Amino acid sequence: GNGICKCRVCECFPNFTGSACDCSLDTTPCMASNGQICNGRGTCECGTCNCTDPKFQGPTCEMCQTCLGVCAEHKDCVQCRAFDKGEKKETCSQECMHFNMTRVESRDKLPQPGQPDPLSHCKEKDVDDCWFYFTYSVNSNGEANVHVVE
Repeated sequence: GNGICKCRVCECFPNFTGSACDCSLDTTPCMASNGQICNGRGTCECGTCNCTDPKFQGPTCEMCQTCLGVCAEHKDCVQCRAFDKGEKKETCSQECMHFNMTRVESRDKLPQPGQPDPLSHCKEKDVDDCWFYFTYSVNSNGEANVHVVE
């Protein structure tokens, strides 16, 4: 659907290449939230990021499992959404609605590595000095999903 077959050879429409015109030259799906192609950590091949920095993954090479930050960055928002406490309790509805949240009964009910979306497992202390556990992942549509242990 991206070209015309002439004498058993594909002639691709603009913005498509490859022997079957199945490779899009559109880099829009590779654009990271910082405006860089593949977050500056990969190459855009056929409209898909090929992350060249092994620490980064995901559709735009923005998820980093081993980098400090994913857990700490979202800790206050998870705390106010799940437990109605913490530093962002008063501003929760304005600042912390950027992810879908699912409560689970126990840690073994949290999503496990091996799923298609990059996943961070988090263990953080709340304002009462108690541990709480959650996972943070971003799916291919760019939607953030948090699973938190009740």
